[in-house]
Amino acid sequence: MTPSMTPPTTPPLQPLLGDAVIALRAPTQVWSGRDGDLGAAAIDGVYHGDVRHVRGLTLECAESAIEYISLAPESASHVVFGGLLREADDATPDPKVRLVRDRRVADGSLTETWTVASHLAEPTRVTLRLRLQPDFASMHEVKAGLAAPGGAPEITLGDGSGPGSSTVTARSGSHAFTLATTGATVTTSADGEIVATWPLDVPARGRAEAAWSLALHDDAMVVRGAAGTWPGTAEALRGAEVDASVSAGSARAGAARIAVSEGADPRLGRWLDTALDDLDALRLTLPGHPDDEFFAAGAPWFFTLFGRDALWAARLALPLDVRIAASTLRVLARLQGTDHDVDTAQEPGKILHELRATPLEIPGEGVVLPPLYYGSVDSTPLWICLLADAWRAGMPDDEVTALLPALRGALTWLVEHGDSDGDGFLDYIDRSGRGLANQGWKDSGDSIQWRHGALADGPIALCEVQGYAYEAALAGADLLEAFGPEASPSDNGTSVETAAVLDPAGLRTWAAGLRARFAASYWVQTPEGRYPAVALDRDKRPVDTLTSNIGHLLGTGILEPDEEQHVADLLLDPAMSTGFGIRTMSTGAAGYWPLSYHGGSVWTHDTAIAVHGMHRAGLADHARRAVDGLLAAAEGFDYRVPELHGGDPATRAGVPTPYPAACRPQAWSAAAAITCLAVTSAPRADSVVG
Repeated sequence: MTPSMTPPTTPPLQPLLGDAVIALRAPTQVWSGRDGDLGAAAIDGVYHGDVRHVRGLTLECAESAIEYISLAPESASHVVFGGLLREADDATPDPKVRLVRDRRVADGSLTETWTVASHLAEPTRVTLRLRLQPDFASMHEVKAGLAAPGGAPEITLGDGSGPGSSTVTARSGSHAFTLATTGATVTTSADGEIVATWPLDVPARGRAEAAWSLALHDDAMVVRGAAGTWPGTAEALRGAEVDASVSAGSARAGAARIAVSEGADPRLGRWLDTALDDLDALRLTLPGHPDDEFFAAGAPWFFTLFGRDALWAARLALPLDVRIAASTLRVLARLQGTDHDVDTAQEPGKILHELRATPLEIPGEGVVLPPLYYGSVDSTPLWICLLADAWRAGMPDDEVTALLPALRGALTWLVEHGDSDGDGFLDYIDRSGRGLANQGWKDSGDSIQWRHGALADGPIALCEVQGYAYEAALAGADLLEAFGPEASPSDNGTSVETAAVLDPAGLRTWAAGLRARFAASYWVQTPEGRYPAVALDRDKRPVDTLTSNIGHLLGTGILEPDEEQHVADLLLDPAMSTGFGIRTMSTGAAGYWPLSYHGGSVWTHDTAIAVHGMHRAGLADHARRAVDGLLAAAEGFDYRVPELHGGDPATRAGVPTPYPAACRPQAWSAAAAITCLAVTSAPRADSVVG
């Protein structure tokens, strides 16, 4: 073969997730095929934290192939696979020998029970075998398509805790798992494979069981699983009430309580059942503070603390649970920035972007994020907004008081550090050369584009961040006023100019100036109409693409009421609305592609934020139309809505197009169901209370 005929090298590919089966209880997750086996797909594995402990895990029967006929996700943490053993059966047409594989995942553990049930007239013997391949590959490498086994693990055989029981421990550095079996013969091979074999005598018209468990350990983990059950689960919801007025500007004592309607759209009930169960399974804590929970961003890639994701998930879930909003605020306050550090993007008062046990390298992009990374322009104003919303929803005053120092720090960042170039708008630019190029929620490298397709140059001042900042300044003023002199910011470490702003009157004046500057600088006119630009670029030019970012402005107060209705109309126009949610980018933009991560796909939480804003702005009909699209998407995904899906219109296909590498479950996608419940529970004539 001549050099010109040499085939190109295939670049590493991110694993596809669309057809995989997941069982989870943060920080542990198991991804498999529809037969329950692990190893055939790139994503398959048993993960604990950011490490895949087991790559291959298969169930074999010596007497028969296993033909799987059923898959039943009983809950986020419990999946049951059903199969037939036809070669161990008799010659009659009806199958009489069945295998049920029951999988349960808990924090740090995986348990499977295998049951062989027979309707044969005679006893039979079957031999079941577990093959398990240790791995200890980094989750980051798995995501990048570069995963290789993490080196030969140390394997230790041991005795179990009861008669006939045995254990095998595989260890690699700080990572380890222990397989525990009863009634099995356990062997290991030179390449590290662990094999456990059970001979089962199945009585006539009876059953026999084999069971095993994995206990997973990682001393280096920076997150921990949460104990108990989240009060916002579906069981807790039934018969409860939903606060449809959260964030609607209502007085705390006058917040209306809207009963869950028995006659609601049945799709909403099914979505809620799944979403609330997923949120329960996504709860995490930090070491040393087991009572303060937050939602992990999503499975599989983001089983950790993300500031923006945790804040929005808690905010969307606020109508059902104030407590997790309060605990999320405390978790993030403990990690609030105190210094200036270019490498971590830390600044005094800033709320973090993400927390990891090890640095995160994104291959091919030159991005290396430190374990504690602050590269988020919106986490800090969103923290302030959530604190105010939670307070209005009933967060106890003493818990708010305890967070006033963090509020003062966040407000200081808002007015002193958030504007890197002094143009009066919050912006971002990566100064390290190794951080995220884009630091809003659309943080992919190509997300901020001109309408003709070119990328915008930074510093970038996103439109929605100005809305968040405006709302945060007013919310901060309300909190400072409500909590009296003790809430007044100290001027220690701040400039004289900043100290002058940080009182209720000063913050309201600052917000009014931001609103006026926004009105003068962001609006553009294109063939698609008049709307706020997605951002201002380095040269203060409005980047003119029509995007879903404008939906985040609704309800913040930065727009006039007629402008809010106009924006809502644009979002529900066919160029933006698919019938399954709102596209991230208009079909009229040159960069639009329905399977672009941030350039034409639909993100459920993104649409839910627009719904949240429409609801607060009193645009009830717009909000319900957008909810209808989300319900159609939920139905299309069997009620576990992924991180994002394709931007193809509903008129083209009856179900939404999966984005093959999308996380599921994703916390803010699940929490979107609660926002939809609050909107549909609100009386049409009085959508906004207060």
